[in-house]
Amino acid sequence: MNRSLNYGEAIREALDQSLSDDPDVVVMGLGVPDPKGVFGSTLGLQERHGPERVMDIPLSENAVTGVALGCAATGMRPVLVHQRVDFTLTAFEQVVNQVAKWRFMFNDQMSVPMVIRMVVGRGWGQGPQHSQSLQALFAHIPGLRVIMPTTAHDAKGMMIAAIRSDDPVVCLEHRWLYSIEDEVPESRYVVPLDEARIVRSGTDITLVGVSYMTLECLAAADMLAEAGLSAEVVDLRSIRPLDTSAIVSSVERTSRLLIVDNGHVVGGVSAEIVAAVVEQAFSHLEVAPERMGFPDYPTPTSPALADDYYPLPHQIAMRASEMLGKRFSFQPIDRGERRLDQPHPAYQGPF
Repeated sequence: MNRSLNYGEAIREALDQSLSDDPDVVVMGLGVPDPKGVFGSTLGLQERHGPERVMDIPLSENAVTGVALGCAATGMRPVLVHQRVDFTLTAFEQVVNQVAKWRFMFNDQMSVPMVIRMVVGRGWGQGPQHSQSLQALFAHIPGLRVIMPTTAHDAKGMMIAAIRSDDPVVCLEHRWLYSIEDEVPESRYVVPLDEARIVRSGTDITLVGVSYMTLECLAAADMLAEAGLSAEVVDLRSIRPLDTSAIVSSVERTSRLLIVDNGHVVGGVSAEIVAAVVEQAFSHLEVAPERMGFPDYPTPTSPALADDYYPLPHQIAMRASEMLGKRFSFQPIDRGERRLDQPHPAYQGPF
């Protein structure tokens, strides 16, 4: 029987089931037991499993990341929640020089099976220090797995898989995804941490979406379909490792590639994808791959600046049509009075 959960509820169920199944799992983070429960993803867990296993933390990200590292090194499986990726930068040394390297340094005799959850993405004037998307920063570090599930179904399955993994896993969650629903089984299940997913088949061009941008790519694909153009949409899901084989296979079918990243273009994940495709499927390309993402300046606070900062579906569709030798004009999605720093309510699953 199908049932729907939103993204936050799906993560909460993954945590709840993991806490129930394994006494070594603990959840810690700033605001974990508060009334909002990290966008609903930790609501009720402390009441159900107790404050010894679901706990708030002091406002000292570096220290608590070290505590989580020590827990993982001694056999526990901590899930550490930083409510913004920006806050994790105060603990970056711990993540890069300790968490990511211990399994390698100790020749696999010691592992660090911990999950670090971080919130990314724009919203309501969060601005340069609270709305960055730094997936490329973490993807550069050997020893870390980096995931960005887009749907509620994948969020639950990948969270369970991450908690069970003996590698440290960084899970980056876009704040606009928490209220979006999808079909989510009640049973325990895992979604692989290293596989992309084709969410829409097509023949003319491959659109690779990162996190929330996958939904924008799906909206763009609808616009392209109305113009008689067929776009295949790939939800990247895993940032490290990249599922380059799935992307290459798609490009071999479509001969064109456009990546839409939820992060900066310069030095971003999209550059790594382009490099892999050019190395492995150059002869299949009809035109040069192209990339869309954030411009090369910090994320703005002002709604007026935000309106010109983030790629939108009609812009994605226009860029794709130009790559196909067309010059179609597409209309923006009607947002009513909502600004670009507010999520579009029309986006609902399943996708």
